[in-house]
Amino acid sequence: MVSSETLKGLRAEYERVKEPIAARLDEFRKTGENADDGKIFEELAFCILTSAVGPKVGLRSIAAIKDILRDGSAGEMAARLEGIHKYPEKAGFIVHTRDYLEKEYGFRLRDLVRSFDDRKALRDFFALSKDIKGLGYTQASHFLRNIGYTDYAILDKNVARMLHELGVTDSEKPPSTGKKYVETEEKMKALSDELGISLVELDMLLWSFKTGRIPV
Repeated sequence: MVSSETLKGLRAEYERVKEPIAARLDEFRKTGENADDGKIFEELAFCILTSAVGPKVGLRSIAAIKDILRDGSAGEMAARLEGIHKYPEKAGFIVHTRDYLEKEYGFRLRDLVRSFDDRKALRDFFALSKDIKGLGYTQASHFLRNIGYTDYAILDKNVARMLHELGVTDSEKPPSTGKKYVETEEKMKALSDELGISLVELDMLLWSFKTGRIPV
């Protein structure tokens, strides 16, 4: 149970950062409304590259390969990622995922995302599909938020630690299974309801509190 004093502190912090959070969420909404298939794949690749290293490295990495995302080979991408990314071999994840989406869905990613009526099924598709490499629940949630879907929490190490420090969870580590992920997300949703803000706003609030930055 989060104390009334802690809730008061979170509300005060939210008042401080709510405008930049709202502006960033508006960016994500506009991306979702306007993005073509290539932009959606760029966001997907960015989240693949962000896993395990964080968004700063993810941003530098996607900038290095942006122009060859659609037709570059894994070797070409990996060569560009050398010295930027700790795991340049993640280029293979991007190419495998790209080729799968091309073969199975004609690379019509906008149509693919919008074909899901159920938000759980939508995230499960990107988190659990064996041919979409390098995501899992955290980065699938990150990807979907960045294209305008705000139903999910991004339970990376920063948010997981904050939830533990607040007494919401028993462990500071990110959830290790899909079941634990959903359970933690539900606890977080209860906290967001108590604060009177949305789940995605709480997620961004906790991340910014821990890092000093607004999420990307």
